[in-house]
Amino acid sequence: MSETTFVRADAAEVVSDAPGSLITLLADTAGFTTNRATLSRGVFGTPAHFHTRATELFFVLGGTLQVLVDDELHSLEKGDFLAVPPTVPHAFGPQKDSDADVLVVFTPGMDRFDYYRLLDRVARGEADPKEIAASSAQYDNHYVDSPLWRQARADAA
Repeated sequence: MSETTFVRADAAEVVSDAPGSLITLLADTAGFTTNRATLSRGVFGTPAHFHTRATELFFVLGGTLQVLVDDELHSLEKGDFLAVPPTVPHAFGPQKDSDADVLVVFTPGMDRFDYYRLLDRVARGEADPKEIAASSAQYDNHYVDSPLWRQARADAA
């Protein structure tokens, strides 16, 4: 028997990994992990990374999202959807001169809420950034270098 997941917006925990970047934690189950990323214009977004076990789904609720998938840049508008399968390097942030509001879903679920809380603690100076790298296997978040993404984000700043 399946279990229903229901989260009221005003009861959801909100964390931040950088000024202007909010992560609303919605659900973290065995089947899926879901959050809402609210990114203000000029925010870097995520570094390039990949997951070995989960597909990451993006649905743009508002604004424009710039996304790196492998070595290609894409602009996603309100209503656009993207699914990134395991092992594919990707990154995302608001398009230049735009905010972005995005529903992000991982399937299967990855028990990631503590990862987002770690990002929040690092952003507030309460945890060492080295803890992020040390947690890559635990949270299936593996960073990679992407000169294309670094340049795209510099251009968007």
